[in-house]
Amino acid sequence: MTTSLQTALGQELKHELKLTRRLLERIPTENFDWQPHPKSMKLGTLASHIANLVGYLEMSLQGPATDLATSPRPTPSISTDEVLRRFDVNSENIHKALEQVDDATFQDTWSMRHGEQVIVTMPHTAVARVMVLNHMIHHRGQLSVYLRLLDIPVPAIYGGSADEAPQR
Repeated sequence: MTTSLQTALGQELKHELKLTRRLLERIPTENFDWQPHPKSMKLGTLASHIANLVGYLEMSLQGPATDLATSPRPTPSISTDEVLRRFDVNSENIHKALEQVDDATFQDTWSMRHGEQVIVTMPHTAVARVMVLNHMIHHRGQLSVYLRLLDIPVPAIYGGSADEAPQR
């Protein structure tokens, strides 16, 4: 039996979102302005960005293009609780959106634009993989380093960490 693309993606997203939320839960609000280097994002900015990333897949499934010039921009979160609420809402919404599409939809292309300027055009499969999953995993890695530098216990992600045994 072949698993549909949206079912497989939904399962992978569920797993990766669970791992990501475990890191976001550990961020102390009082450290939101902290950054490891002047060229690095502040901790709160990074957390907000991660919480918003999942929304890109849902946004891409709403039509053939999204114009950032007319789309509302999410405001930066001001607390860990707010980051987690936004992350949870975006996570729930993407699972609902995935239930409404079929495999053929994932072959359709989507464009992100700012007015007349096309920023990127790619199939929904690439949006899911590159703009959402890979991008989230990349920033999750950054976030785990931020936590380590702040001496906050890093949860197990893929296997154990120096602070925690792997989850079963």
